[in-house]
Amino acid sequence: MYDVVNYKIWTVCMIQDGDKVLLLDRQHDHFKGFIPPGGQVDFPESIVEGAIREVREETGLEVENLVYKGLYEYVNPVANDRYMIFNYLTKDFTGELLDNPPEGKLVWAPIEDCLNLPMQQSIRRRFPLFFEEGTFEIQVTWDDANNREGEVRIRRT
Repeated sequence: MYDVVNYKIWTVCMIQDGDKVLLLDRQHDHFKGFIPPGGQVDFPESIVEGAIREVREETGLEVENLVYKGLYEYVNPVANDRYMIFNYLTKDFTGELLDNPPEGKLVWAPIEDCLNLPMQQSIRRRFPLFFEEGTFEIQVTWDDANNREGEVRIRRT
């Protein structure tokens, strides 16, 4: 049925401080908007190690006690691609924010205001799930012919 599936593994780490979260105001390339820190996991590092590294590189903060919140994935059956994004939440961090972060301006935003900020649909879809009990799994099947999201399935556990 499928010959070779190309897996790409990414992380997102929501950093919470009281009623605020740290977001990047990313304004370059095709993925603009307010997003939590994160990025691609480098082989052979573990997924949690990748999340910690990405936070350090993008914010200057050291995080620990990451709580797994869920999996967000894109599946493209035409290209045999699967993008897996592991989502974490932490309230435990130390350090100082970078003065000139590489991915965009760092903003402590009130959680209740975040959904009013410009953000990608994939971030908006899972944002509230970080603050609910349990975990989530979101699978998006990519509509290759129309270059857009197709079917979206959301499961909470």
